[in-house]
Amino acid sequence: MNAMMRVRLKADGRIVEILADGTERAIAGAATAGSGAAGDAANPASAAQGCDAVYAKGIRARAKLTQAEFAARIGVPIETVRNWEQGKRSPRGPARALLKVIDQAPQVAFAVLNTAKSER
Repeated sequence: MNAMMRVRLKADGRIVEILADGTERAIAGAATAGSGAAGDAANPASAAQGCDAVYAKGIRARAKLTQAEFAARIGVPIETVRNWEQGKRSPRGPARALLKVIDQAPQVAFAVLNTAKSER
């Protein structure tokens, strides 16, 4: 069986792989929610939420899961996923970190989440 990839979310938003010798290697193309957006001068908060909505929906779409399936896989209510995708709420803290990991290493993230559920 393949060894699991270990990843870490750095304080600056980068996602790095932890190598066997303890060193870190940047994962190319690590996307951050809202990066590169021009923003809305009139209401920067709503512009950021719009970017978060596109980001959250894109991650779910790339995983090829419905909102209900995605919510169940990551352990949140379906309303949470709907609110993210409609721009009513933005993922914060651990949820944002989880979305970044799913975006960069979906197989690893979902495997770890499945393992965590089976250990309960």
